[in-house]
Amino acid sequence: MERSFRIGNRTIGWQAPCYVIAELSANHNQNFDQAVRILHAAKDAGADAVKLQTYTADTITLRSDKECFRIAGGTLWDGRILHDLYQEAFTPWEWQPKLKEIADELGMHLFSSAFDDSAVDFLEQMNVPAHKVASFELVDIGLIQKMARTGKPLIMSAGMASEEEISEAVEAARGAGAAQIALLKCTSAYPALPEEANLLTIPELARRFGCPVGLSDHTMGIAVPVVAVALGACIIEKHLCLRRADGGPDGAFSLEPQEFKAMVEAVRTAEKALGAVQFASGPREANSRRFRRSLFVVEDIRKGELFTKQNVRSIRPADGLHPRHFNEVLGKRAARDVERGTPLTWTLVSD
Repeated sequence: MERSFRIGNRTIGWQAPCYVIAELSANHNQNFDQAVRILHAAKDAGADAVKLQTYTADTITLRSDKECFRIAGGTLWDGRILHDLYQEAFTPWEWQPKLKEIADELGMHLFSSAFDDSAVDFLEQMNVPAHKVASFELVDIGLIQKMARTGKPLIMSAGMASEEEISEAVEAARGAGAAQIALLKCTSAYPALPEEANLLTIPELARRFGCPVGLSDHTMGIAVPVVAVALGACIIEKHLCLRRADGGPDGAFSLEPQEFKAMVEAVRTAEKALGAVQFASGPREANSRRFRRSLFVVEDIRKGELFTKQNVRSIRPADGLHPRHFNEVLGKRAARDVERGTPLTWTLVSD
């Protein structure tokens, strides 16, 4: 079981910088130049990778207007036929090698969610550095095994999945040769509400399945991904568009470039803040230690006088005895005259 693995030159997993994936999805609106602009926006925003989706309407569903092919249930796409939606949303396959070349030139990884065996073969010809299993495909054991047999890293989203379904998918992937697996906590609602994220699942997934875990996020805003990183997410996947006003099937729950950049910056700040388990003071706290409390003489005292609660106090700074010695000092006598404002030391206390 791997706590970390590599995609290209990047380590994914425990104590490595969070791997940030910009999901292109359908935000190109069937315009190649717009897809290219989104790649550049992803680079400028700090993304490590761009993810596509590789399917056609005919490989992912059937052209049918039967009731079971009609979307319902309170989604953004209610009333539409699946085939029509996917015909609008798919990324033309002839674009994808060109987009990978551009991503390579920009210094980003580019890979894709394959939705059938032919898509896996196509992506292998592109020499993608990893494969992605979408949440809806987590139950397609044959597709998972096809990806696993490539020997490449496998990132699997677990939206809607029960623990048993996740376990079955992971076992199938490992059984087919996948040694580098990451799971993404995902809420397959579009958009999802923060209260539906259940991010405490992230460390539990890592514990149960012994692999890196991240978040595929469909909430609005950037707070949920940042919290996920604080809980151990080592991958963040988020939809990126140029402008939500451009519309499209996924625009409503995508981040605009300046928002995506703010998310990446917040993720990097969260990573720094996590640090390590530490109970001692850090180097930048050294000056502050001088101003902790200690015991001081707060009234002029003559030699032989008793130390009392009236003439000795625990105050800032830290030049005197530790406050734990306060009761030891009370009732003892001054070894010499002591001026108000003098740090109390044992040399001032008579035996």
